[in-house]
Amino acid sequence: MDTEPILELENVVAGYGPMTILNGTSFKVARSAITTIIGPNGAGKSTVFKTIFGLIRPRSGAIRIGGRDAMKWSQRELIAAGVCYIPQGRNIFPELSVRHNIELGAVAAGPSIKDLPARLDAALDRFPALRRKADRQASTLSGGEQKQLEIVRGLLLDPKLILIDEPSIGLSPLMVQETFALLTALRRKGVTILMIEQNARSALHVSDYGLVLELGQTRMHDKAEAILNDPRVGRLFLGGATAAA
Repeated sequence: MDTEPILELENVVAGYGPMTILNGTSFKVARSAITTIIGPNGAGKSTVFKTIFGLIRPRSGAIRIGGRDAMKWSQRELIAAGVCYIPQGRNIFPELSVRHNIELGAVAAGPSIKDLPARLDAALDRFPALRRKADRQASTLSGGEQKQLEIVRGLLLDPKLILIDEPSIGLSPLMVQETFALLTALRRKGVTILMIEQNARSALHVSDYGLVLELGQTRMHDKAEAILNDPRVGRLFLGGATAAA
């Protein structure tokens, strides 16, 4: 990578109780780029995100954000440093309005936002469908609109690094394209995107870098084009011929 990485993991070991999921995971994430993590189920992809965001405390290793040791940061400290975590699934308050979802999400994140109304309006300007439905219950939104709502909520905090887990789950092909287009637009504005995505081929097409995780270790980390064209990756993860056991 041409610049100093925004995020570094070095020999991170982590898991749940006695179970170890990350077995010395190491990689660096380039600034203002999209990096997609792919790998089989159980490889540790979501565990990586939970460990970066402090939901799981690593047993050993190092995590640096912006060159600073982030191993013991609280989630509020991570948010203040510009880290936004959008987990897998729908994480909204279905009985609240779209507008209240955004406001409550911003407040729950921790830092006080004095110009919240102005920033909320600016964020909604980028999502016409959400603006039209701002006073409706969030439960009435489509799956794609709910994912947009989660992204808007994160953007209010001016993130420098977005960790987004499986953004295409449950979305129509058109909404998948729109979601990837949104992430690409954020990258052009200087936001770094680290994404986990089962729709690996489509995700890599919009990514700058790809990372293959297997058994809690980084097996490959290269430019997205190289990952796409690697026959080993194609066989295992991109819909190619089934690899021999």
